[in-house]
Amino acid sequence: METLTDQDAVLVLDETGLLKQGKASCGVGRQYTGSAGKIANCQIGVFATYASRHGHAFIDRALYLPKAWTDDPTRMAAAHVPEGTAFAAKPRLALDMIDWAIAADAPFAWVPADSVYGVGDIEMALRRAGKGYVLGVNAKHRFGSWGGKPAIAGAAEEIARYLDPSAWRRLSAGEGTKGARLHDWAYCELADLDAAEYDEKRSGLWTRGLLIRRNIADEDLTYFSTWHPVGTSIETLVRVEGHRWAIEDSFETTKNELGHDHNETRSWHGWHRHVSLVMLAFAMMAAIRRHANSAPPPKTKRKTMRPTPARPRQP
Repeated sequence: METLTDQDAVLVLDETGLLKQGKASCGVGRQYTGSAGKIANCQIGVFATYASRHGHAFIDRALYLPKAWTDDPTRMAAAHVPEGTAFAAKPRLALDMIDWAIAADAPFAWVPADSVYGVGDIEMALRRAGKGYVLGVNAKHRFGSWGGKPAIAGAAEEIARYLDPSAWRRLSAGEGTKGARLHDWAYCELADLDAAEYDEKRSGLWTRGLLIRRNIADEDLTYFSTWHPVGTSIETLVRVEGHRWAIEDSFETTKNELGHDHNETRSWHGWHRHVSLVMLAFAMMAAIRRHANSAPPPKTKRKTMRPTPARPRQP
């Protein structure tokens, strides 16, 4: 945090799969992983990446335990899972990470995540904490406007279908390896709400909205529920959503360069120790990169010292 901290930083939440053989490794099972794009025998870890204008690095992680594990005390004990550990869905693990980051005074303003984490307790927790969000939702998720906003009601896919063509704007979500990551975007404001409704110590108007991304090549649509201070621009929301690439880069780099997925441990403690060392190495790289890319201090001219004239000898 000393290297990357920024008040406008983004806390990105996502998961990754670590492919595994057998049944003994803690948390392993046949489950869907985006890393393989299919159901595979793997462990799933939920991670939080801190991303700012200074760089990005993991700051938290949790091993997901399927119910097949938490419902089997013998299996849990054999893998040295701490006593009392109960089943926790992935959004619950992510919510704990948000709470811990806030408790540790990690400064951040936004949370983006995909549809696994997009509705429910995470939304309410972020509203109470005064944090903005851009959270993915599925096409069937229903939205409605009120309080003087343009009339909108229905499932996200229905709203997108009837948008006027002029509502779409081509914007970049940030620079990628092949240049600007361009998509078509549309944004619908749904309501302005007083922050005090969620925390009486807060004040000011915040806006709830629907952000829609359309792929230029195949016109595939992705939907996001948003929450932000009133007057926030669509460009800002797009930029926040674009920060999700930071955790994708974190996964790719740590797997390719730091042995993230070369975990040969089987116990609960072994998984956390291995992953923590990988996170530490990646954080060190982020710190080195930040310092290496920082502008050098301006050069100053060295003052030329004039020789002191010799004092005459006294007789």
